[in-house]
Amino acid sequence: MEFLLIARDNLLSPMVLCFVLGLGAALVRSELSVPEAAARIMSIYLLFAIGFKGGVEVSRHGFGPDIAIAIALGIGLSLLMPILAYAMMRRTTGLSVVDAAAAAGHYGSISIVTFVAATQALDAAGLAYDGYMVAVAAAMEAPAIVIALWIVSRNREPVGQDASEKPRQKRANASAIPREVFVNGSIILLCGAFVIGWASGDRGYQAISGFIETPFKGVLCLFLLDMGLLAGRYLREGIGQLGVPVIAVGFYMPLVGAAIAAPLATMAGLSVGSTALLTALAASASYIAVPAALRIALPEANPAIYLTLSLGLTFPFNLAIGIPIYIAVAQALN
Repeated sequence: MEFLLIARDNLLSPMVLCFVLGLGAALVRSELSVPEAAARIMSIYLLFAIGFKGGVEVSRHGFGPDIAIAIALGIGLSLLMPILAYAMMRRTTGLSVVDAAAAAGHYGSISIVTFVAATQALDAAGLAYDGYMVAVAAAMEAPAIVIALWIVSRNREPVGQDASEKPRQKRANASAIPREVFVNGSIILLCGAFVIGWASGDRGYQAISGFIETPFKGVLCLFLLDMGLLAGRYLREGIGQLGVPVIAVGFYMPLVGAAIAAPLATMAGLSVGSTALLTALAASASYIAVPAALRIALPEANPAIYLTLSLGLTFPFNLAIGIPIYIAVAQALN
């Protein structure tokens, strides 16, 4: 019964309904759009607010073994999930090595918007969570990209290059990846805001609390409207290129990630709210950091496949259905 109440509240929240509005507008080919500059400003605001509040919470809590355990667990999941996703996609979908590995990398990394939506659902349910989960989210961005490239390097050789060109091409890709991943604007902003909140603590929070707290949900509504428009466009344009086995990946991979993460988080001693957040992170799929890195590292991978899966299918599934499930599972396990 409690699960149904959480699901109802989540589905009827202004944030989810704004996403549905954007999704529907894109599917019916409405001219509704959010200016790119405005979407960028909203993204910057949300990342800063999330990181800052997480840093303030850590300054209150102190950096201890529990934070280290949660970060290690998050990194472990980020390394494991692409391997599982790749194996399942190669067995069931018929995707090429490159396309399966590229899509798998998205499922090891995380969606920060899914993380934010999960925190809002926890707030609505009255469940507390630890601020250091922001650091866990940041730590889970990059490992999956490395695993995706490792999978490709083990399972296929470049085509159309002579032997002398292959090592040179691999070195060029390897040198481009760290900059694209670790200097990615979203990661720098999230981590930087986290450090600022940690350093300034409660005094810093009181100084800008009106900026951090009051506009947050309204900005999130407009940002999710834009996400709905993007998801609808990718669904409309990319769904025809995917068969049923590939489409199924977008729905079962979140559940696979959740089924692994939830019991591990519980055994590690995380609170109910933090267990739900780690579960949501493991169930999410990146559509910012990983695509940016793969454009350089695996330019031959088809974006219509991996972006339709991550943004067009998995993100809406988590937003509407997945998050209440993850919260209910965390409550049941604890």
